Amino acid sequence: MSENNRQPIDLATLYEITRALASSDDLRKCLEESLTVLATRTNLGNGAVTIANPITGQIETEVAPGMTAEARKRGIYKFGEGITGRVVASGSPIVVPQISQEPLFLNKTRARADKNQEALSFLCVPIKHGANTIGALSVDRNYQEGIDFEKDLQFLTVLSGLIAQTVVRIQAVNQERERLEQENTQLRRELSEKYRVASIISNSSRMQEVFEMIHRVADSNATILLRGESGTGKTMVAKAIHHNSKRAKAPFVAVNCSALPETLLESELFGHEKGAFTGAQNAKKGRFELAEGGTLFLDEIGELSQNVQIKLLNVVQDREFQRLGGITPIKCNVRLITATNKDLEKAVEDGSFREDLYYRLNVFPIYLPPLRERRTDIMLLAEFFLQKYNEENDKEIRRISTPAIDLLVQYHWPGNVRELQNCIERAVLICDADSIKSYHLPPSLQTSESVSDRNPVSFEAAVDNFERELIIDSLKKSQGNQTKAAQLLDTSLRIINYKITKLNINPRQFKLNKS
Repeated sequence: MSENNRQPIDLATLYEITRALASSDDLRKCLEESLTVLATRTNLGNGAVTIANPITGQIETEVAPGMTAEARKRGIYKFGEGITGRVVASGSPIVVPQISQEPLFLNKTRARADKNQEALSFLCVPIKHGANTIGALSVDRNYQEGIDFEKDLQFLTVLSGLIAQTVVRIQAVNQERERLEQENTQLRRELSEKYRVASIISNSSRMQEVFEMIHRVADSNATILLRGESGTGKTMVAKAIHHNSKRAKAPFVAVNCSALPETLLESELFGHEKGAFTGAQNAKKGRFELAEGGTLFLDEIGELSQNVQIKLLNVVQDREFQRLGGITPIKCNVRLITATNKDLEKAVEDGSFREDLYYRLNVFPIYLPPLRERRTDIMLLAEFFLQKYNEENDKEIRRISTPAIDLLVQYHWPGNVRELQNCIERAVLICDADSIKSYHLPPSLQTSESVSDRNPVSFEAAVDNFERELIIDSLKKSQGNQTKAAQLLDTSLRIINYKITKLNINPRQFKLNKS
């Protein structure tokens, strides 16, 4: 637009720019639209908004309509560098009547050809929020000898104020959105924690690592391979991943691959058509179809036959399968989680497990440590199971005695959490008192420190354990008073003193304890 045809900067122009700035919560979009209006309705073109980044100490070109992305990347200034840098550093506007005559004008973006610089003026005003300068607004206009820039500066100052309000508004909106997202994430994490407390009880560092991996992988579609000994809670972890993912509202379907023969397992996984085999009187959906949109958990994956391995590989690769006796491919949108206590690497070496399937399943492996490597969880789990089976069996067992705790903690738990659960359930069923004693625990736990794990407990050790249990319980009730403990046990003080010395019991530790 020529100088003679220049439209006056009036309220209508300001209104259009204000409307553009309020049109969206996308800062770049708002600024681009407002600068486009400015260039269309006035003689102030080639507009650019730069924003100061106090962290990096740089002033970056946020928006410049018509400027390439590379040019914007070049438009980065240090505080005090060039015209833009000086405006931001000083907080005062600068006018360059003829940019070709100004050495401080750097033209970093290279948006102006050298031959055109003779005919251009450059105006740059600060964008302020309160006393702080948060950026700068710059424009070009046709150079004219003796022109008064005062009105242009006044208009650009008003415009920069509107831009500052827009930046602050959108930043506030983004901060609020981020806060809400963080709250949402926190709520989801709390739901996750709630589910974890109900299913995976732990405060050990080893399991905290597992929980962190669950949170990292839950929302992805990555195939997960859970590794660990039997009884470590692989099914619980699979459920936790599902219930903390975006698939939580869809089905969670579990299949134990070792519990079904090959022919039945294939039908269970992929379904079958009517007449596919003898007895197939109706078509049946397989577990992949039943888990559509959700999660399919395949436990004991190392037990799959070669034939089923090939079909599973095809599903993982192509995300489709065919029912037994069918010819129509069925699309599959299922998150696959597998688990095994088998050494799959060894199985790959000896040829019993396909190498290509192994690599397809081992995308995100999670190792679950055995209970013996997370001993801080033993009593936490024991108390949880005690409460659970109290409720199920309508009992009021309040605690686990100290000798029983010692046995629980010292045991090596080859069956892991599942064995501990069974152990506490058994103890609750046979206990008629208000506390679980060591003799309520299974014989496999009735060992003393001097007895090897491989050898059964001796008769003498079992008697010592029983006597220790009775004496400690009495000392707790008498707060360490040996005379009262002897009375509670209906025996003499001499015998109690003898047993305390023999069994290496310290009565003083019970003086302040109250059962």
